[in-house]
Amino acid sequence: MPYAACAPKPSKHSIVFILADDIGYGDFSCYGAMRVKTPHVDQLAREGIRFTDAHATGSVCTPTRYAFMTGQYAWRNPLGAGILSGEAPLAIDATKATTASLLKQGGYTTGIVGKWHMGLGSGQINWNTDIKPGPLEVGFDYAFIYPATGDRVPCVFIENHRVVGLDPNDPIQVSYDHKVGNEPTGREHPELLTLKFKHGHDATIINGISRIGWMSGGKSAWWKDEQMADTLTKKAVAFIEQNKDKTFFLYLATHNIHVPRVPHPRWDHTSGCGTRGDAIQEFDGCVGEIVATLDKLKLADNTLLIVTSDNGGVIGDGYDSGDERDLNGHLCNGALRGYKGSLYEGGHREPFIARWPGEIKPGTESSELIGLVDMMATFAAVAGVEMPKDGGPDSFNVLPALLGGKSPRDHLVVQSNGVERQAIRVGEWKYIPGKPAAHARAAGGGLYSTSPNVQLYNLANDISEESNLAEKNPGKVKEFQALLDKIKTDERSRP
Repeated sequence: MPYAACAPKPSKHSIVFILADDIGYGDFSCYGAMRVKTPHVDQLAREGIRFTDAHATGSVCTPTRYAFMTGQYAWRNPLGAGILSGEAPLAIDATKATTASLLKQGGYTTGIVGKWHMGLGSGQINWNTDIKPGPLEVGFDYAFIYPATGDRVPCVFIENHRVVGLDPNDPIQVSYDHKVGNEPTGREHPELLTLKFKHGHDATIINGISRIGWMSGGKSAWWKDEQMADTLTKKAVAFIEQNKDKTFFLYLATHNIHVPRVPHPRWDHTSGCGTRGDAIQEFDGCVGEIVATLDKLKLADNTLLIVTSDNGGVIGDGYDSGDERDLNGHLCNGALRGYKGSLYEGGHREPFIARWPGEIKPGTESSELIGLVDMMATFAAVAGVEMPKDGGPDSFNVLPALLGGKSPRDHLVVQSNGVERQAIRVGEWKYIPGKPAAHARAAGGGLYSTSPNVQLYNLANDISEESNLAEKNPGKVKEFQALLDKIKTDERSRP
């Protein structure tokens, strides 16, 4: 049933979901980047469908990942609503259905490689023994992860339940409250840094880069920043190769292009847009290796492959990498207003490309509204698995949109960091409730939405959110506020 605008008959199709970190709407050449080159991502766009109104649902890391995994808006759960530290407990209720557990129920072999950032354990973590609950307890058969972000300790990989390469005679300690051990910090010894910090990244130095939080021990297990992309890609390729005769779900959550941006030397100065541009091109190279593996193993025709990002782009973000000086005209979020962390479109509107030979017509474009919170119900439809009544309460099945048809969504709630800041899309309209400016902070040249005023934009003719129409449309303000209040009061928005 090629190129249908409705769901295909249930059958076994593998799924590869590649979630970039901090790549913005304008960072791929198929989305308008003029200098940064992304040939492998562009190839997928030519062979599949490119969305122009897809959203991360969160404009920072953890909320988007939580919503993707649970099908629930992250602001409904305080544990998953904000950026987590490297020692936060598991934010996901392991007794509830997840995207991974539903696919596992449908006969899929499930694996995650890369960034987790949804918490681990149930209290104080002992990094020197089994670390659980974690990915394996919420539906994954295999996990090769790092706990939080590249700029947070602990700077180690975890395979299934154990830190990789840990010497038991050099145990790990981690704290986000006080210094542990005798490792130098960026604030104490800036002369030791190979990458200077600007704000917030002044604690333990790992590989010449100071991080958020303190860590001691585990030196044999420390990752090498310039090797992270290669390490994660090799693990993802190995998972595909080991499961080539099975139906599998691979969630590849890359480090690229989150700070600290330290691409492998072979990518240095390749973009003409500084380290950030080089890291984008390194990400594209990783995508190319995944595509080549699927082709080599003759799996491409039976695999839904998606490439997207967890939030909008940001420049700098805590380190003095020179990105602000070296952009060379590159606009990470294109014409969109705002950056990572913002309720403006630049904070959460994402590139989203899906390729599925025989089902998705090549070279198509969609302006349908979708969110990453929808992947749970969508992947369940691909797998032919019924959604549980109490699972994925905010996840819509947008498979018809992926196949070139209409999205069932007429509205979508997006959030920034924490439980307090949401906005809502309703058709072509964007509504941001008025709030005090207490949540403001500078973020790489961008700001959280700091206006205390109600904001209303018509994105059909104002994609850059320049003209606030709230005063001219009090009826719509009242209507959208009531809808947002109802969604927040109700336990679900999924029909």
